[in-house]
Amino acid sequence: MNKSKLPGVGTSIFTVVSKMAKEHNAINLAQGFPNFPVDSTLINTINEVSKKDTHQYCPMQGLEQLREKIKHIILNQYNRSLKVKNILITAGATQGIYTCIQALVKKEDEVIILDPSYDCYEVPVLLCGAKPIRIKLNNSFLPDWDKIEEAFNSKTRMIIINTPHNPSGRNWDLSDFEKLEEIMNKFPNSLVLSDEVYEFISFEKKHISVHQRKNLFEKCISVSSFGKTLHITGWKIGYLVASDEIMKEILKVHQYLVFAVNSVAQHALNSYLKKINTIDIKDMYQKKRDLFSSKMKNSRFSLMPCDGTYFQLACYSKISNESDAKFVEYLIKEHNVAAIPVSGFYKNMDDQKMIRFCFAKDDATLINATKLLCKI
Repeated sequence: MNKSKLPGVGTSIFTVVSKMAKEHNAINLAQGFPNFPVDSTLINTINEVSKKDTHQYCPMQGLEQLREKIKHIILNQYNRSLKVKNILITAGATQGIYTCIQALVKKEDEVIILDPSYDCYEVPVLLCGAKPIRIKLNNSFLPDWDKIEEAFNSKTRMIIINTPHNPSGRNWDLSDFEKLEEIMNKFPNSLVLSDEVYEFISFEKKHISVHQRKNLFEKCISVSSFGKTLHITGWKIGYLVASDEIMKEILKVHQYLVFAVNSVAQHALNSYLKKINTIDIKDMYQKKRDLFSSKMKNSRFSLMPCDGTYFQLACYSKISNESDAKFVEYLIKEHNVAAIPVSGFYKNMDDQKMIRFCFAKDDATLINATKLLCKI
């Protein structure tokens, strides 16, 4: 008898590819973590705060001063006024997503997930005894609203949205949010979980946030990531925003899942946020995206539009007819560059001959990798 609660869940594609890349000493453009130094000001800040009385529990919901800083960031960025009680510090965005789903989704509910999607969405739905409903994005990796609306019914408890989108790098249009609001009005018991971890990494096409959509405030949870914004992924610290009623339920789970998040990190971020400008983050990644794309012009890969995130999709159909998983293996073993097969983001392993590169790397790494890729 199979006693597993997750019999269909195996090792993630990110773990598999990164292990293979390490074994073959390949340049790792697969997993989404930066390889360049953290801002020295942040390092100095954490050194300073670690010498102070910052080593005991922070309040369960998070350091109030840090939540005040976040409140002002949201006001300045999106013109949304919040109270600190509507903000929760989390042990990374993944914990925030897991906590939301556990708190708000019940057995036999349905949760709509838009494919291709990040792999942390489905598992907490399954652990609730709920049903994930996977709806494929259109060929431009934007929502197919006819299919999405058709999937909504009285059992739909939540839709999970992600913009800027991983893996495609696309940003939603205003019309997408207007259509979402129309559907949510028809299904008042449904909620929106908005994964916005790449919100400060948008380029020519500006990111639109749920924080700018007043009609969604009372039924929406937004999830953000200091790890992505400040390229400190190993700190595993983020935050979420929700209305009073929703936050009350989320806190019931959060207190027993992690209780309180790393106190030194919270104190360091509280000091550091006064010293940065989020525009600088966007500009840095735009330069990296442009460097990568310019160096790939002489390759046989076709690059897809990239509105945001630090990922670049590339079609390899002019090079090979192999599956994306096989092609990634070939890239690693024969050309010493690692990428992620996009099929790994689909429930049905949909293979469109596309792979995902991460350009959150130092310039030397990007130049060396593109030289190898242009030889294929």
